[in-house]
This record gives sequence, structure tokens and C-alpha cells, in this order.
Amino acid sequence: MEAEKEKAYLKIGNVELKSRVTLAPLAGITDFVFRKLIRKYSDTCLLTTEMLSSEALVQKPDGNISYTDMKESPCSFQIEGHKPELMAKSAKILENKADIIDINMGCPINKIVKGNDGCSLMRNPQLARDIVIAVKEAVKLPVTCKFRLGWGQDSKNFIEFAQLMQEAGASAVTIHARTRSQLYSGEADWKQLSLLNGQIDIPYIANGDIISPESAKQCLEITKADGIAIGRATMGDLSLIKRIEKYINENVLLPEPPLEEKISMLKEHLNAEINFRGEETGIKFFRKFYPCYIKNVRGGGEFRKNLVTEVNYENILSVLNDIIQNERKA
Repeated sequence: MEAEKEKAYLKIGNVELKSRVTLAPLAGITDFVFRKLIRKYSDTCLLTTEMLSSEALVQKPDGNISYTDMKESPCSFQIEGHKPELMAKSAKILENKADIIDINMGCPINKIVKGNDGCSLMRNPQLARDIVIAVKEAVKLPVTCKFRLGWGQDSKNFIEFAQLMQEAGASAVTIHARTRSQLYSGEADWKQLSLLNGQIDIPYIANGDIISPESAKQCLEITKADGIAIGRATMGDLSLIKRIEKYINENVLLPEPPLEEKISMLKEHLNAEINFRGEETGIKFFRKFYPCYIKNVRGGGEFRKNLVTEVNYENILSVLNDIIQNERKA
């Protein structure tokens, strides 16, 4: 049985994937550009959009830069909100673009939970259930949920919550192995996730602290999950998901890209954001990515400082060239 599970790919409702790896949704990160670049390396992983406000989608369905009319299959579109009728309407708006509709029930940031969205839904399971039912009735696509272990250390209700989401019609769940109170601090508790094994009949996907092919395989072994979701670790290595798929599927460990290759990825990513958003906006938007691409380089602090304040494209390229030359001197 376990051997069969090792070889099995994810099946979410009627969507059959050729991978056990998904790109986790990251607010302000997993935009169309980022997803397209991840897809360049992996043909098979499930992409996920950054979370899309149900309120904004319903008010202005064609006004969100986070998605385009291009089909990105397989791709899950994540929506957030707490009003079942609006969540259903927003899912319907996205139905022709998406393969799967994912519901955000795990975002821990204050401005989201104060609005009764995100992880606050774990404190109102019946409302979460009503949302899944409403979305499920509105679209013909599989509906999934992403949430956490619970609100706090003394309120880890992820097992009961997952069971309720399954009862409501969810085709799979993704669980970040931290509580809301932890935010992104401490370590993801993969052992806790293993408690879900055998408790639901739908696939569950593990998320949190997966930063390499080795940690991906370890997470699968510990959690007994059907799949894994990779988030922040992809920000400085667009090839990570591909390397993880290679390792868990074929036991082939591809090396991490060297610095010059990462700088090449950085340039391609920066250029794509500029083409998508315009030069001024694209350069400013991209500042969050520099530390991820150049971490652990000699003199990294000074290079990061220069990059995140620079507004001239040619000057940015000059700094990137300086980074490479500095490493060659090491």
C-alpha cells in the first residue's frame, strides 16, 4: 500500500495530475509572471495563483492584474472571503480560467483575519462549510481548501476541520503545518500532519518548511501526505519544483543552480515583470525578490541595499554583474 502511494500522483476531483507537487499560493508573489516561469521548468506541477479577493472580483471581474485569459493548466485559482454568496460568484467568474478553485482559510495576517477571512474561518467551521458548499454548487470544478493546524497551540482543530471540509464537498485540502499564532515563525510541525492519515478520504497536501528536494521527500515520509506544496523557497530558485519532482519520482538529485544561473533567472524574472507591469512599476515590484536570488553571496548586504533602492534598469544590471565578478574573485 505504501509503495503504491509513493508512485501515485495527485488526483483532485476529476483533475488528474502527473505530479505530487504544487506551487503554494503566495500573496504578491505567485502572479501570472511567476507562474509562467515556474511552468517553464515544470510541465506537471499544479500552479496556484496568489489569493484573489472575492469582493474585488465581483465588483470588477476584469480588473485584476493577477490573472489573464491565458490557460495555465493545470492551475488552481485561490479566492478569499467570508460571504458564501460572493465566494460563489467569484468562483463562477474564474471558472473558465481555472482547473480547480481553492479557498483560502489559512492566511494569518491581521488585515485578512480582522475581516473574518483567511485563518479566522478555522474559528467558524460552520461558515467555512457553508462557503465550500456554495462554491461547490456554483462551479463544475473541484473545490479545495488551504488552512493551518489551527488558530493557536491550544486549538489545533485541523483534523475535524478537514473532515468537515470533505463533508461539504472539498476534493482535497492543503495544510500549512503551523498555527495562526505562529505566523511563519518556528518550525513546521510535520508530525502533527501525520495524524490526518486515515482520517479523511480525500487527498491532503503538506505545506511548510519544504526548501529542498531532500526536505520534500522527508516531509512526504513523515506526514504520509498525498502531495506537497512549495511556497517561499521557490522565490529565489525557479527550478526548485522541477528538482523536487525529479527526486521524489526518480530518486535523482539534481544540483542547486550555481549563482550565475540564479542571476540569469533573476534577470529573466525581472524582465518579465517589467514587460507585464511597465518598467517603473515592475522594478519596484521586483524588489522583494532580490534577497532570495542572492542570499549567501559575499557582501550580500551591500548588494541587496543597492538593488532594493535602485530605479534605473541599466544600473541594476551593473550591480548584478558586480555580484558575479565578486564571487569569481572568491
